[in-house]
Amino acid sequence: MSNTNTNTNNDSSDIDKAAAQADSQKIAENLEETKEVNKPESLSEEEQTPFIEDDLRTDK
Repeated sequence: MSNTNTNTNNDSSDIDKAAAQADSQKIAENLEETKEVNKPESLSEEEQTPFIEDDLRTDK
């Protein structure tokens, strides 16, 4: 049971460290609504691989 308390203390310490290292300007930049989120990112040729080979598909 004391182990749970130790983990809780470590978690709050990690949270404190993250909060201390947070860059408010970077956070504000990430929250700007000028980013295009409706358009999918283009994939590289290597990333454009089918999950199922076309000759095995039964839905075509």
